[in-house]
Amino acid sequence: MTAPASDASAGRHAADLQRAGRVLLKEPLLRAGGRHADEFRLVRRHAAELREWFDRNTGWQLHVDAEAARLRKAPGTHDDPTHPAREATRAAVPFTRRRYVLFCLALAALERGETQTALGRLAEQVVLDAADPHLAAAGIAFTLERRDERLDLAAVVRLLLHLGVLRRVAGDEDAYVGGAGDALYDVERRVLAGLLAARHGPSLIDAEGFAERLAELTAETALDSDEMRSRAIRWSVTRRLLDDPVLYYDEMTGPELAYLTRQRGFILARITELTGLVPEVRAEGIAMVDPHDDLTDVRMPEQGTRGHVTLLLAEHLAAAGGPVSRAVLRRRVRELAAEHGAFWSRAAKEPGSEPELVEQAVTRLAALKLVSLTPDGVAPRPALARYAVGEPVVRTATTHVKETHAQERQEQR
Repeated sequence: MTAPASDASAGRHAADLQRAGRVLLKEPLLRAGGRHADEFRLVRRHAAELREWFDRNTGWQLHVDAEAARLRKAPGTHDDPTHPAREATRAAVPFTRRRYVLFCLALAALERGETQTALGRLAEQVVLDAADPHLAAAGIAFTLERRDERLDLAAVVRLLLHLGVLRRVAGDEDAYVGGAGDALYDVERRVLAGLLAARHGPSLIDAEGFAERLAELTAETALDSDEMRSRAIRWSVTRRLLDDPVLYYDEMTGPELAYLTRQRGFILARITELTGLVPEVRAEGIAMVDPHDDLTDVRMPEQGTRGHVTLLLAEHLAAAGGPVSRAVLRRRVRELAAEHGAFWSRAAKEPGSEPELVEQAVTRLAALKLVSLTPDGVAPRPALARYAVGEPVVRTATTHVKETHAQERQEQR
């Protein structure tokens, strides 16, 4: 018997809505043209339902027009440094403090500029703006005369190209970095205007310290009723379940934990409905597992030498039962190189490569909330236990028969 046409149509609609939700979580800024044109059309088709879901469950605003779709995401917490902006290249190098400042200066220059700009012209404006006394007082200075500074500006421009704020017309960034050429770009002003994802305009913020300015920039509506306080908690918990690899109960406030305890079934069901993420509920917390493995910017395990080193150190830390110093981890990497070096890259086997390999592994494990960094070194967190390796068990034919009979007796009970 075939299913009614209405059931099949509802199933297709739910699947398309889930695809659209996943697209926005992966790419919160989509342009109508370019590499995400198909995804943009999908999101635009389901914009009303997506807007209602994100508004109710996360407080994230979704704006969709004929040129772009922008999900204005806000993190559940503002003190997690493990997911920085990265270079839009295969190396995906994390942004430094200087690159973040250059990124902001470049956006300000583009906002004031024309609909087309050259990289050299953009660089000149950035240098002028960097002369601001407030930046100088903060120890920030740019001349862009040195190659490393031009490399930083090129990394910023490549991220803007990836986001769709710029569209390359001619030339390339490498020629500019080498001092032998320039590049020309169209400025997508609608995309540029939608880039900022803040509740309040930066020009309206008058606080002095960084933490105070960040708090004002991201402050939600005044919580002057029980209903609004419950809504704010729902937003915070759902944001963290969507964004964080693991939500540990000991990181939550008392009201957050109480709310999650009461509403856990409803919250997890709503997330699964839109995203397809599957909840893994443990005594220490909750992880939303992605069966498709494409809603994360950090993977574990991963192929290649560095991925192998990270996995092996995860096994070592999981068995340690407490903090392990970086010195011990470096010694462990030397031991692992002797054991697994035949499968590693030549650079990873060179003497002196251990500190870099350890730092890369620790950074990845911390980003996945599998370890925490303490004054005593690197401490395993509960979720790391899934990478622990138990003692090998040698099974014989007799053992298998005994286990089978024991299982049958248990089932009969």
